[in-house]
Amino acid sequence: MPIRRRDLLGGVAAGAASLAMPAIVRAQAASAHVVIVGGGFGGATAARYLRRFAPHINVTLVEPSERFYTCPFSNLYLAGLRSWDSIGHGYDGLRKAGVTVVQASAESVDGAARSIKLSDGQTLRYDKLVLSPGIDMRWNALEGYDEAAAQWAPHAWKAGAQTQLLKKQLEAMPDGGRFVMVIPDNPFRCPPGPYERAAMVAHYLKTHKPRSKILLLDSKDQFSKQGLFIQGWKALYGDMIEWIKQSDDGKVGRVDARRLEVETVFGNRYTADVLNVIPAQKAGFIAERAGVADASGWVPIKAENFESRLVRHIHVLGDATIAAPMPKSGFAANIQGKVAAAAIAAELAGSALPTASFANTCYSFVGPDYGISVAGVYRAQEGKMMEVPNSGGVSPANKDAAFRKAEADYGAAWYKAISTDIWGA
Repeated sequence: MPIRRRDLLGGVAAGAASLAMPAIVRAQAASAHVVIVGGGFGGATAARYLRRFAPHINVTLVEPSERFYTCPFSNLYLAGLRSWDSIGHGYDGLRKAGVTVVQASAESVDGAARSIKLSDGQTLRYDKLVLSPGIDMRWNALEGYDEAAAQWAPHAWKAGAQTQLLKKQLEAMPDGGRFVMVIPDNPFRCPPGPYERAAMVAHYLKTHKPRSKILLLDSKDQFSKQGLFIQGWKALYGDMIEWIKQSDDGKVGRVDARRLEVETVFGNRYTADVLNVIPAQKAGFIAERAGVADASGWVPIKAENFESRLVRHIHVLGDATIAAPMPKSGFAANIQGKVAAAAIAAELAGSALPTASFANTCYSFVGPDYGISVAGVYRAQEGKMMEVPNSGGVSPANKDAAFRKAEADYGAAWYKAISTDIWGA
């Protein structure tokens, strides 16, 4: 029987509490230096929890941006349901917790020397390195879609200028126009994300441009929470959203961003008024430079502590990792950051590795008061991530408006709670 979302969140809180190190880090670990690259869900969590588990360890967070804008809830910004400032988070809370924040980019890593070179010219030595680099786009993997093309047909798959550009294009789109989204094959950041975006764009269009249409061209035949999304789309937006799966020639093979035109692999062409192309992805570039990414472009890790399988003393978190069946989500990165922090603190203290347990819940909004979710619980087994049988599930189908509103409320509460947990606001 699937667990309830409320029970899962309670279990995660209890699990995080159990990771609190029972012993003070030994004196010889007091001078240890842990450098963390990336101030998002994984990296910022690891920084905060390392200071909590081992307060005598020196923790440096390397992050070029003054504020981190979250991909979770960025779709609600597109819908006009969230302000831009509401999804941005600064680092003063981490500074107050004793984390040294260096606002620079990581340029290269020397795993043998345990050093990292930054864009401001600094070279930092580390005892342990944590990389939480997020994703980079595989430019040109889709014919015609390079970095320049993203200025015409934004991906908006990193919350920031691309997200703001996509919203401006939606606002300028004529009533009766067509929004076309190109969706990649797995794996990619946030499997339910494109389908939530379709719903949030539909909410915006229904409110402001009700004669418009949405076309989803998908490289897959199935997607996360598919039945729930389709049911919600129809209930709230009628026939506004059309989804074309891979086997019905939904896979796009070529993009002409300036003309806002796409062509499928079997030659069908579609023109958009707003074109949102989500390309194939890989781990953020520093993973490759550190030597922790394999031929797939992603990072293989040891599930017990998220240490790289390729380079010792480097731990990698979040979307960049190969951690399936755990998805590439903010919730997953947060719990991975806690597990890695506990493992690093234990190793530096000469203590036994804590037992790792993991959980994830992905909330998605179909409408302002219409939420759905999927949850799972995972454990490390022989270095691999395994899903605990009968531990999770999706929201039940055919529930009433009150149930869907409760799920939306849970999603909003989750975002507030996890933001406070990580950044302090």
